[in-house]
Amino acid sequence: MIVWHFFRIFVHLMAGMLTCACQFPFSSPERRERLIRRWSQQLLAICTVDVAFRDASEGAVAETALIVSNHVSWLDIFVINTLHPCHFVAKADIRSWPLVGWLCEQAGTIFLARGKQREVRRIYEGLVHQIQAGKRIAFFPEGTTAAQGTVLPFHANLFEAAIEAKVMVQPFVIRYTDASGQFHAAADFIGEMTFVDSLRAILKAPRMTAELIRLPAISTEGAHRRDVAQQARSAVMQALGVFAET
Repeated sequence: MIVWHFFRIFVHLMAGMLTCACQFPFSSPERRERLIRRWSQQLLAICTVDVAFRDASEGAVAETALIVSNHVSWLDIFVINTLHPCHFVAKADIRSWPLVGWLCEQAGTIFLARGKQREVRRIYEGLVHQIQAGKRIAFFPEGTTAAQGTVLPFHANLFEAAIEAKVMVQPFVIRYTDASGQFHAAADFIGEMTFVDSLRAILKAPRMTAELIRLPAISTEGAHRRDVAQQARSAVMQALGVFAET
């Protein structure tokens, strides 16, 4: 059975590459979003991951905002894309992943090399222009994945882009649960685990549900990036009901 799932994923990845190569160059931004949303939904279905969206924003939703979320797995990008196809800021390592890295790049992912301050500045300036142009930008401020049950410190640098672009920050929470509503261990993508290791664990495990929760948007007017980052992290921690790594 797992071999069949791997084969289906391979075929789906190839179909995605054909879509990027043959349809994206001739598609409007709106059609691209529809294609990305549908492809992401289909990928998650093959991986036996259901998506459940909950709006806990209490009406505080921003039309134009910088989207942030906790980070559990490579699945997170595709879970968010089922609701809002975004241009993600992701670690440069993903670019080297077979097939998936190329697809992420074609979908507009912005790759950021770790520890390179000049690179951070270049990415930051580009984000401001893209946000002001109306593009939907998202990133994971923890900077890496964390096991469910923890929330790592939020890096504040890229929050400055929302402040300069004069837009709000829209936090989301992602959690993966089993049939009993508990954290699903197969979703964790941590340590030395490779993409293939993670995919194998997900396909061998019982079906999981990816819960995507939208929280109230956070104003950046007159704020400092560290305060906005801390406010976003606190909101995510409260929604998850988990402790934090310091």
